[in-house]
Amino acid sequence: MIVAIQGEPGSFSHLAALQALGPTIELLPRRSFQALFAAVADGEAERGIVPIENTLAGSVHENYDRMRESGLHIVGETQVRVRLCLIVRPGTPLQAVQRVASHPVALKQIQGFLRESPGVQAVAVYDTAGSVADLMKGESDYEGAVASSLAAELHGGEVLLDGIEDNPRNFTRFWVISRQPAVEGIVSKTSVVFTLANVPGALHAALGAFARRHIDLSKIESRPIPGRPWEYRFYLDLRGEAGAGVAEAIEELGTLSTDLAVLGSYEEMAALPQEEDPMPSALPREDDGPPPAPPQVQAR
Repeated sequence: MIVAIQGEPGSFSHLAALQALGPTIELLPRRSFQALFAAVADGEAERGIVPIENTLAGSVHENYDRMRESGLHIVGETQVRVRLCLIVRPGTPLQAVQRVASHPVALKQIQGFLRESPGVQAVAVYDTAGSVADLMKGESDYEGAVASSLAAELHGGEVLLDGIEDNPRNFTRFWVISRQPAVEGIVSKTSVVFTLANVPGALHAALGAFARRHIDLSKIESRPIPGRPWEYRFYLDLRGEAGAGVAEAIEELGTLSTDLAVLGSYEEMAALPQEEDPMPSALPREDDGPPPAPPQVQAR
């Protein structure tokens, strides 16, 4: 299965693809989210992996908008524990690291490390794993990169410090997207987008369609409508099998909204683990025994 991601091999999107779709995928890296959506829409990839929400940084708003505009379907979701590592060229001492590069969101999640390293300057780049790839190719003006241990493993870097993120309860939720809707398997979650007339009680009435049927709403997100100041679209995640109650609620919502689209019905991911470090680093610690076999992934 060809799977499109934004970023390079070793990114957290890559980890999400392995977790959601297995180790035998063929990876199709793309530099931007726009190119990722285009690769799936044009048939270059059978699936795409799209980050949609981080427990610390919040929603990836642009991907909500792209999902609606693309006409693609959500067919699954997964979550990845974001464990950030300081990665260097092998043999580089910590004292030699004066600049560290990563994606801007990752840099926001290592503020404690940066405060404790006053001589270290943060450099924003387009991708976590890409910062490691450029570092190892000698195509960078920085001495360290912040990314996953998988990025170090795949690109030949050395993990100098492991787990430098500010908060260990750091997860990113990803959608699995496809040209076709899910046709088999367990359906326990549905995502919709809708707009409402700007009249008193409109949102209350819309949400009431689900409340009266005791349908759990796991998230609601509002986004401004371009070209229509102070008007909004609402993105809604609801839990429940795609049975009569859910179908009836969505049908009622359609009568109340001025525009409604179902983005996908799919199996909900498992609940977040409760332990502090639920997803260990891809690279073993000294007491973990021999290293695991590297993922069987082809990168285009």
